[in-house]
Amino acid sequence: MHGVVGEFVALLRTDLSDALKQSIRKRDSCAVRVIRLILAAIRDREILARSNGTEEPITDEEILSLLQTMVHQRQEAIPVNEAKGRSDLAKLERDEVSVIRSFLPAPMDTGEIDSAISEAIRECGARGMKDMRRIMALLKQRYPGRMDFAKAGTRVRRTLIG
Repeated sequence: MHGVVGEFVALLRTDLSDALKQSIRKRDSCAVRVIRLILAAIRDREILARSNGTEEPITDEEILSLLQTMVHQRQEAIPVNEAKGRSDLAKLERDEVSVIRSFLPAPMDTGEIDSAISEAIRECGARGMKDMRRIMALLKQRYPGRMDFAKAGTRVRRTLIG
């Protein structure tokens, strides 16, 4: 992960642009569609910021959150499509997840997540569930794009309850 805000965004835009060109050349319609969706979502966020009177550029964390949301939406749709007998749509969702994940940093494994949670709890001096929000905020700040926060929330809750 790059330390300078905006550096990741600049690199990601370059990567997305290059990947789009490559996907068009390869005639990979799934990748072309998904990359265009990502670029449109980034532009939409920037337009919204300008219309609200802020000229702040989109941050690395916002981009990573956006990509994670896109992955999460598709992962939720897979079992729904399978239950409806639409294995073709489920496969399409899986393919889209694969394309989006190619632009995300490597996800943390279970051991890394547990270690990060323990460190955050210790750092916050957490005593119970009332501290959950502070712990999750710290994790989101430190590990955007690398941690599944829904699963991390469950682990934090279990740890705090004891």
